[in-house]
Amino acid sequence: MQEKTYPMTLEGKKKLEEELEDLKVNKRAQIVERIKIARGFGDLSENSEYEAAKDEQAFVEGRISTIEKMIRFAEIIDDQHIDKNEVTLGRKVTFQELPDGDSESYTIVGSAEADPLSGKISNDSPIAKGLIGSHLNDTVTITTPGGNMEVKIMKIESL
Repeated sequence: MQEKTYPMTLEGKKKLEEELEDLKVNKRAQIVERIKIARGFGDLSENSEYEAAKDEQAFVEGRISTIEKMIRFAEIIDDQHIDKNEVTLGRKVTFQELPDGDSESYTIVGSAEADPLSGKISNDSPIAKGLIGSHLNDTVTITTPGGNMEVKIMKIESL
């Protein structure tokens, strides 16, 4: 069975590697210390500090496992051999919504590094799916859960 790949930029992979290092080196040690202190409070069956620390430990170990898998199966986006005027993963796209003229910019990244609040949208999002493959100055209809929107691609930048 083929493993799922995780498309991401080199910057996104480095951030995941930094998060993994922090979780393994710092967070694990902090949680172990919290568990040790909570054990000192006595009866573990009614010890909320102990339960909270164990829950956090399970969450952190799950996150470590997820990040390790994402890094292992990372597919670094290389857009050097793609037309610079084509929307692809790893490119920042500025488009103007038609007809009212609102302008928006997004960087299209893999789901592993998506952060909509920072302007990074997943290639699996409706907006990215509608934009990928289009070119500078194209008018594109994007299907979103809120309905269709028509946009004109104004600018495409490589990262």
